Amino acid sequence: MEKFPENFLFGAAISSHQTEGGCHNNWSEWELKNCIELAASSSSMSHIYSGRSFKEEAFDKKNYISGQGVDHYNKFAEDFSMAKEIGLNALRFSIEWSRIEPEEGKWDNNELKHYCKVIEELKKNHIEPFVTIWHWTLPLWLSAKGGVTARDFPFYFERLSARITETFKGMVKFYITINEPEIFSLNSYFLGKWPPQKKGIISYLNSMNKLKKAHLVSYDAIKNIDRTASVGAALNMTSFEAHSFVGYIFKYFAKKFWNDFFIEKVKDRMDFIGLNYYFHRSFLFKDKSPKNYSDMGWELYPAGISIVLEDLKSYGKPIYITENGLADCEDKYRGWYIKEVLKNVLNSIESGVDVRGYFHWSLMDNFEWDKGFWPKFGLIDVDRKTMKRNIRSSAFIYRDIIERGFR
Repeated sequence: MEKFPENFLFGAAISSHQTEGGCHNNWSEWELKNCIELAASSSSMSHIYSGRSFKEEAFDKKNYISGQGVDHYNKFAEDFSMAKEIGLNALRFSIEWSRIEPEEGKWDNNELKHYCKVIEELKKNHIEPFVTIWHWTLPLWLSAKGGVTARDFPFYFERLSARITETFKGMVKFYITINEPEIFSLNSYFLGKWPPQKKGIISYLNSMNKLKKAHLVSYDAIKNIDRTASVGAALNMTSFEAHSFVGYIFKYFAKKFWNDFFIEKVKDRMDFIGLNYYFHRSFLFKDKSPKNYSDMGWELYPAGISIVLEDLKSYGKPIYITENGLADCEDKYRGWYIKEVLKNVLNSIESGVDVRGYFHWSLMDNFEWDKGFWPKFGLIDVDRKTMKRNIRSSAFIYRDIIERGFR
């Protein structure tokens, strides 16, 4: 039998805008303006809809409006009780900036108290909270100033980080400053898919630079208030493989541009590395090996996580896998995928990589940004008409690994 270290954290992750409901921010405004176009453009993904039960949902404009979310704001106690039933001992969640600072420099203490209650509920269930300070959404006042690329964005972010740390000091050990700066900047400032829909390499690099500065000042702000806090960022990294000389050249530059670009600039102000792993890229021109795919059309490649973890070993820092999961409405692959990923994680630990936790994305079904509600990522199924929750069978496979390891 192979088991994880005694103090290993097994968790799940969520974000505020994707689960809470009732958010009023730059994303909720953008959804209302773009829901019809998003529903129409879903036809471009028709190649993965065939025979799927979510096809109808994907073509409905209401699918692209976050609205009530999955009502986690009101149902967090029920959700955490289910997390405990699954066997989780850690949970990653984010703070909704627009709730706690709805107007510039004006803090809503009732909303800060709400998040204190969230943390207290986690503690009551013996679940370690990991607080993400920023998971992509912005208050309207900051969006009007230029959002992430505003001249004073790092200042606003530093102030936000300080307020959150002052509020949670003594309650929270782990902070994640920024979630996936590279994914956000790619889609919002290079491809123009997400708000504010800017395009081009200059806007992308500007966004990444401001987020780098924001992380650095956030790190210092948190540590100045709570020296015992452990601070990192959640970075999206791809496993790259090559099988030829030309392939190795492509791999080298792809890794430098994608995996290494942000971390190299902030590595001296990271107590741990947060790894979000979803994607694999093989530089093979004729790769005919059999593959499994998620409902989003993403290749499911569990072995790739070992490749990324081995690369991160050189930084000499603890690693938490802060996201890993799949859209799988039929719960067909999720149990297999969790098991195979965790086998690879355990192998990496045994080879000397300092991995201290795994957070599955996500705890429950949620709002998947420009794709809306149709992708089902949750360990917990949510019926959005009734908001009734049901734990999926794959979650119990996860629980079995947590309790018994691999046999």
